[in-house]
Amino acid sequence: MGVTTELSKFCAELTVGKIPSEVVGRARLLLLDLVGNIIRGRETESTPALLSAIGALGLAEGASCVFGDPHTYSPAGAALLQGALAHSLDFDDTHAAGTLHPGAPVIPAALAAAQMTNASGATTLAAIIAGYEVICRVALALPAGEHYERGFHPTATCGAFGAAAAATRVFGLDAEGVASALGIALSQTAGSLQFLQNGAWTKRFQVGWSAMAGLVAATLASKGFKGAGEAIEGRHGFLRSYAPAPSPRRVTQDLGTVFELMATGVKPYPSCRYGHAGIDAALAIRAEHDLQAHEISRVVYGLSKAGMLLVGEPAQKKANPQNIVDGQFSAPFVLSVALATGAMRWDSYNLLRDVRIQTLLPKIHCEYDAEIEAEFPVNMSGKLTVHARGQVFVKKMVVPRGEPSNFLSEEELLEKFTNLSEPALGGVPTAKLAAAILDIDRLESASTLFDLGARLGT
Repeated sequence: MGVTTELSKFCAELTVGKIPSEVVGRARLLLLDLVGNIIRGRETESTPALLSAIGALGLAEGASCVFGDPHTYSPAGAALLQGALAHSLDFDDTHAAGTLHPGAPVIPAALAAAQMTNASGATTLAAIIAGYEVICRVALALPAGEHYERGFHPTATCGAFGAAAAATRVFGLDAEGVASALGIALSQTAGSLQFLQNGAWTKRFQVGWSAMAGLVAATLASKGFKGAGEAIEGRHGFLRSYAPAPSPRRVTQDLGTVFELMATGVKPYPSCRYGHAGIDAALAIRAEHDLQAHEISRVVYGLSKAGMLLVGEPAQKKANPQNIVDGQFSAPFVLSVALATGAMRWDSYNLLRDVRIQTLLPKIHCEYDAEIEAEFPVNMSGKLTVHARGQVFVKKMVVPRGEPSNFLSEEELLEKFTNLSEPALGGVPTAKLAAAILDIDRLESASTLFDLGARLGT
């Protein structure tokens, strides 16, 4: 059986009853985390232009709802908007080995499909889990590091397949239909790292686009439209076209017994994951030694090659972030904030011009570290060396907070969700929405979530 065929059969036949309870429980928490990102993501600087374009394209005309929004959209518009919003804060979940954010393209596609069909919560949750397996496994087969070196953004490229798989599961397509949808998604796999050059908003857009692309692919397949065969492993399929030496069989390795969703972590800080080990270390060193920013003379942050690409180089640019996107991908900035304030929150981006941060930025240097490279891609590790008071403080963080083996508790995730959602929804609606999300597989209709998730006062 070919890779695409086997993967399609798995997706078509997956139900909540066939999934281990711990996977179902983790999927609920990942859904909670992403919905909070969607709601708060509306406040980012790119949202007004995105909403205006969605309206101009006629995608704001329909019955599909978006969290934290009083308006309704076409299904494609809802998938695009929620996918982009989910990724706008860079606070969404991460799969370290795949070097991607699986929830942002997958969950919006599943939710849009659920509203199209009035699907149950259980069906929607099974679809989300199927989508996570597809996006993560495709990324692992590239592997993602070599894909990155070619300048691709795997959350977007692999995301189209994950989104398509999730939507087909909601639609109830058979294995042949799923395979056709994946073949259609193949024609829409796009995503570039060039956004790093000027802090462009394309990173969040291309993830939203992949959510929409997957929904479109699944919808076409549901109407009998024929997609390319062997979309993943074929001669001109995704893996061989987007990476130099892929391992197609990695896609289906232990399929159905090992769930890659369980290897997905969540973010305690709203920035690129490669900076999180450094933030953890900075906060720990600051607390342990009661360290003050003015006492610091030099900081070195050791990273893997992939980490250097995203948050460490070019050094001059990373030391002088001009906007939020620059800050999200600047290890010097997030480390400066952590060392100066003892925290790294979404509101910390208001400190881009703060004198304390501007003073620390030139003191922080990122370097390739072979010891940290040895942890890649299993862990997004980092090693922080702080020179202060004539002393040297060193802390290596192999597993950042929020990773699967260091996962946040339900209480911590509820606190994160509340902090992100309450300003838009209000306290009581936020609590009701959280409770419904954590009970999704018992909901007769997944659309119930949107009844609770509209913006307060509308």
